[in-house]
Amino acid sequence: MRVELLFFDGCPHWRLADQRLREALVQAGRDEVQVEYRQVTTPEQAERAGFRGSPTVLVDGQDPFADRSAPVGLSCRVFRTEAGLAGSPTVEQLLAVLS
Repeated sequence: MRVELLFFDGCPHWRLADQRLREALVQAGRDEVQVEYRQVTTPEQAERAGFRGSPTVLVDGQDPFADRSAPVGLSCRVFRTEAGLAGSPTVEQLLAVLS
């Protein structure tokens, strides 16, 4: 399994997403998986990556939380959670896509 975390400098939520992602990997019994970090710095990079905001988690190259109607670009991203909109997926949401 390949897991990437894409973000842009100045995103206030990517470190929380990283923490939750690593916790979900441990809970899923996949703590051997190394998270790859990719900083997106230009609109061109965002376009090539299909980057719909920071943070973006890719699992085997796919964005399991993608909203295809969201624009590609250097922006903050929100996720629908049981508690409402948040800047990062929950551990439970991440666990569901990693299991």
